[in-house]
Amino acid sequence: MAMREIKIYGDPILREKTCLVREITPRTKELIKDMAETMYGSKGVGLAANQIGVDAQIMTVDVGRGLLVLVNPRVLSSFGEESAEEGCLSLPDIRVGVRRAAKVKVEGLNEEGKEVEIEAEGLLARAIQHEIDHLNGILITDRISLARRHLLSSHLKKLEGSSKSLPERR
Repeated sequence: MAMREIKIYGDPILREKTCLVREITPRTKELIKDMAETMYGSKGVGLAANQIGVDAQIMTVDVGRGLLVLVNPRVLSSFGEESAEEGCLSLPDIRVGVRRAAKVKVEGLNEEGKEVEIEAEGLLARAIQHEIDHLNGILITDRISLARRHLLSSHLKKLEGSSKSLPERR
């Protein structure tokens, strides 16, 4: 296991839709371990593979109930709507109010390649939606008003200038 570098706003991989994972290999399992270590080491509640430069539909989440790994996650249904403040490891020092579904039902594969279906609400639902957004090239700044984005523009430009890395392909 190893801590990986988190890609910061401005890195092109954060804007790309990630590729489906065809099979869970030993390399995939090692990546998942690295993702979990990176997420915990960075004090995050979620991490998407592209946040560490890997083009793969893999996410990890832990909102205090244990590690959840989803490979090729997909939202089956959503219910309600609520707004809450979110942060992001790829957007350091930025917290913004984001509207999301209050409850979601998602499916995907676990780290062993078994199909799983999860119903989530509260922080878990929010974290899952946040990470699925990442896997689709969507950031929290895409979910806020133009006026709010304008207020953040100088900070975002600084972050953009600090991103110079290339993605690792899986």
